[in-house]
Amino acid sequence: MFKEATKYKSTRVEWLPKIPEHWQLWKVSRAFKTVGSGTTPESGNATFYDDGIINWINTGDLNDDILESCEKRITQNAFDKHSTLKIYPKGTLLVAMYGATIGKVALMNIEGCTNQACCALANSDVLLNKFALYWFLSNKQNIVRLSYGGGQPNISQNVIKQLRIPTPPIEEQKEIIKYLDIQSEKINQFIQKKKRFIELLKEQRQNIINQAVTKGINSNAKMKVSGIDWLGEVPKHWEVRRLGTLGEFSKGGNISRADLAETKTDFPAILYGDIYTKYDIKAKAILNFISEETALNSTEIKSGDLLLTGSGETKIDIGKCIVFLGLEKVFVGGDVIIFKQTSCDSLFLSYSLNSDYSRMQKAISSKGDIIVHTYGSKLKNVILPIPPVEEQKQIIEHIKAETKTIDTAIAKAESEIDLIKEYKEAMIAEAVMGKIKNSNE
Repeated sequence: MFKEATKYKSTRVEWLPKIPEHWQLWKVSRAFKTVGSGTTPESGNATFYDDGIINWINTGDLNDDILESCEKRITQNAFDKHSTLKIYPKGTLLVAMYGATIGKVALMNIEGCTNQACCALANSDVLLNKFALYWFLSNKQNIVRLSYGGGQPNISQNVIKQLRIPTPPIEEQKEIIKYLDIQSEKINQFIQKKKRFIELLKEQRQNIINQAVTKGINSNAKMKVSGIDWLGEVPKHWEVRRLGTLGEFSKGGNISRADLAETKTDFPAILYGDIYTKYDIKAKAILNFISEETALNSTEIKSGDLLLTGSGETKIDIGKCIVFLGLEKVFVGGDVIIFKQTSCDSLFLSYSLNSDYSRMQKAISSKGDIIVHTYGSKLKNVILPIPPVEEQKQIIEHIKAETKTIDTAIAKAESEIDLIKEYKEAMIAEAVMGKIKNSNE
């Protein structure tokens, strides 16, 4: 097993102060003979088919690991119509450059095309593909910090080209890879077991919500045909309403991730990505903040406003909803759709809009394959079963009581995953910077 270096040298790279003296420091543009990106064919000319033969890889497929398969294919005919499309070989490293997935990577064990949101790195004489994968995994947060843009942040291919990778001799790379493979496999197995446990708990939780917001909690209630195939019967005294009849839509804007303050201010803010990653059903304590200057040009929301994501990477997640229940002034960024309801309990609507039945409707009406979008004009047609307000409140309390134990178990398992991931990231960073000691010492 390799030993920790005894001598180091300075790199003049902010997040990489020193590396072993015998290592080299290569720019991505020099380390890889191929540095390219994918292309998005013109709409309608390169239709995705289930029976297509050419793999089409989106940023959503990038798994921070070896990529063995992807969800979509394009036909040979679609490929031939676009001279800008290219098929990248096995061993190509893909790095996400757009949206909430910035910094995610995957090492292709398949051939395929990719979209313009991925940077493709291939053919290196000095870097083993797996070592490069581990290096990018250890530097994800540094890459994210180099991004720019509004609601959908970006990092350019040119920025990735300028990144510098510490590079040991090939034999030492092999030793580092072997060590990280063994340790990562143990950690990954632990994480997969925890994730499966969480999935089962979330399925149970989702079933409770689905049942409560579409059928109610009174098993003796008289039912009626809703007239909606996917909804079936609903309690006889409930209404079936379009979301647009329950309030008004507006848009957030003028806040990007670059506008977020490094320390807490008097101006809390919610970005569209926060809705996906930081909150579930409701938001009360806001985690991000902006300056007063940014707030003056931003959109303010009030307690009880519902926030829905206007863009995302998958149709099933588009339009994810949370309700703001705090009392302070809060501001929202671009790609956030605001819904001010006028006749319901806002928390009930948030539960309802996150039910499987609502998610299905939002997915059907959304647009786009690479980056998915929805709008107030689409969301207004989402159909919801609506009980009287007092019954809405009873349903909320029922859901809270039924899901409390589940939520506690999910939180504990997620915390355990976070801790082991932090350990893994630290382990990888130490190894790719030459700071892992001989395991036999």
